[in-house]
Amino acid sequence: MVDAVHDVILIGAGHNGLVCAATLAAAGKRVLVLERSAVVGGACITEEIAPGYRASTASYLISLLLPEVVQELELARHGYQVLVRNPSSFTPLPDGRSLLMGPDEVLNHREIAKFSARDAAAYPRYEAWLTRIAECIEPLLSEPPADLLPLPASWRKRSLFARLRELRRSRRLYQALRAMGDELPQAIELLTGAARPILDRWFESDVLKATLATDAVIGAQQPISAPGTGYVLLHHVMGTAGGARGVWGYVEGGMGAVTQAMAAAAHERGVEIRCNAEVAEILVEGGEARGVRLADGELIHAKTVVSNATPEVTFRKLLAAGSLPPLFDEAVARIDYASASMKINLAVSELPDFAALPGKAEVGPQHRGTIHISPTMEYLEAAYDDARRGLPSTEPILELTIPTSVDKTLAPPGHHIVQMFVQYAPYKLAEGLNWEALRGPFADRCIAAVNAYAPNFAASVLHRQVLTPLDLERRFALTGGNIFHGSMALHQLFSMRPVPGWADYRTPLPGLWLCGAGTHPGGGVTGAPGRNCARELLRVL
Repeated sequence: MVDAVHDVILIGAGHNGLVCAATLAAAGKRVLVLERSAVVGGACITEEIAPGYRASTASYLISLLLPEVVQELELARHGYQVLVRNPSSFTPLPDGRSLLMGPDEVLNHREIAKFSARDAAAYPRYEAWLTRIAECIEPLLSEPPADLLPLPASWRKRSLFARLRELRRSRRLYQALRAMGDELPQAIELLTGAARPILDRWFESDVLKATLATDAVIGAQQPISAPGTGYVLLHHVMGTAGGARGVWGYVEGGMGAVTQAMAAAAHERGVEIRCNAEVAEILVEGGEARGVRLADGELIHAKTVVSNATPEVTFRKLLAAGSLPPLFDEAVARIDYASASMKINLAVSELPDFAALPGKAEVGPQHRGTIHISPTMEYLEAAYDDARRGLPSTEPILELTIPTSVDKTLAPPGHHIVQMFVQYAPYKLAEGLNWEALRGPFADRCIAAVNAYAPNFAASVLHRQVLTPLDLERRFALTGGNIFHGSMALHQLFSMRPVPGWADYRTPLPGLWLCGAGTHPGGGVTGAPGRNCARELLRVL
């Protein structure tokens, strides 16, 4: 092993890894990023699915990216541009009616009133309620969470200075909760409870509740009636990068443009990025992480190793057995990666012509936003019930986006890209089933489900890319196919992410840190874990 020429080796050039690297380099640290794929970006990439057709392969919309990341990395100067969608949501119904929603309050009132005057009046209050809670919680996402757990010293020893920092963070948590005032009891239910009873309390129209409820189960193998789905619902309205709070936008050039801009910012600050450089092992010397061994045998030394991989990959695949305390290792083994998400990217010859809102010659309001194939709350529950038994949903929950409705750089003129996010497609299937056999038939089922609302859809499909949960794991090292690097259930959030007592991006192995979505505050293209990790590491370095 040669002498260290880098202060930090960073494993994985996903968006959090790039944010972490650029932040460290801006402070003068010598950073080497190692990426096993041929391009940077991890699950945040744009690739050609057929000649002339480019899609955001995995992640597909932007909203949660921290404004601080955009500003500090000067992403706009490096080509990052958000394309705002208006309307932002379209839900067609089997009876020919539909619901359009977006940032336009007049549109929302008119559309919701078609189903319920009471709901039309309540919706602005609901949005304001979520906004107040989000604004109280958001500052807590940009720093390590306060650790209030009385864990024994055998679990983790803390210095006096560390305890003082915890007290300061605890005070900020207290202040955030206190700022909610009379709404705190409702906020606690949202943060810990199930989405369904909350939505049932606010609204009466099934289509509105079903449209909102999909955000509560995205990326999770849980029903909308499960505790913890309320927080996932809140998580998805935390961001403003889509143009307004809770609104999601497209990125010109696809999601790969986000990470290309981040890579350019990192390069500008002196970060070295090596692609096709798969890390096979984190090297341990004298009880500390001191470098890595690549799959080709190359050894690279550094003072610190930061992993953007999932906790499972980092601790149980890249470290030799016995490198971690047994209790910590057992806690890592208990992390829940249950997942039931699938992604289908399609190149189509024309826009879908919805019976509920006809039109395919030109882009209409029904094409710009997220198209929800989830007409009722019971539809969502039934879709989960299949997954609970290890079966792909007979009638899947589908979220379609057509980025070419506003971005003309992704497909030939007149043609389009349709991105389909699917729930539920369980990673763990019932005995006797496998995804290699189910991939094609289930993709056909999803396309047929859209075709029931837009009869020209199936015939318009020219090319398709189907990513099962198993593909998401293999291609992007997403353990269990979980897009959040681990469930966003309450027992894996804040001071308990990735495991209780280790939410400050450190690990029990000196010299090894985490910066991925498996750490606080969790999944989505936020950049928060990467930025938080870098700031904590700089405090130490």
